[in-house]
Amino acid sequence: MDPDTWVPLAEVARPHGVKGELRLRLFNATSDVLLGQEEVLVRLKDGEEHEVSVERARRADDAILIKLHSVDDRDRAEDLRGAHICVRRRDFPQAEDGEFYAIDVVGSVAKLGGERIGVVAELVQYPSIEVLLIHADDGQGDWEVPLTEMFIGKVDVENKVVELVTLDDVERQPRRKEKKSDEGSA
Repeated sequence: MDPDTWVPLAEVARPHGVKGELRLRLFNATSDVLLGQEEVLVRLKDGEEHEVSVERARRADDAILIKLHSVDDRDRAEDLRGAHICVRRRDFPQAEDGEFYAIDVVGSVAKLGGERIGVVAELVQYPSIEVLLIHADDGQGDWEVPLTEMFIGKVDVENKVVELVTLDDVERQPRRKEKKSDEGSA
């Protein structure tokens, strides 16, 4: 992925207070990437985008409160409800060994026994587990493969390949609609 690509990390949930601060719903509730940014991209619901300076950002439980330059009152903050807040891919911290960012595996080829079986469409987070949603090449639906060593053998981010160990006990699901955005999970 191009390091200059803007990746959505949060959605504006609502205004916070009367001075233009925004409460963000993070796509990854444990991420602190937005806390260190000097500039973000605000992607409005209609697709319009604006690069905006960050005045300050702070943690608030599982959300982040952020104050953007030129958003100085509750009305302007309300206008941004539902907008995505994005950072450049290059601003993500280095992933630890054995870890990866969801944005880096979307589009990867999924293989089982060395044979291509589909493409990773997204990483889905459920309360108890994360799964890779794989669109099957045979058009017979999707697999939701648990992100555990029992099912996932190797994730090669550089070559965009995910090697599966097995699909035993993984049931096919009807094909999901494509996501509207390229949400990251930093």
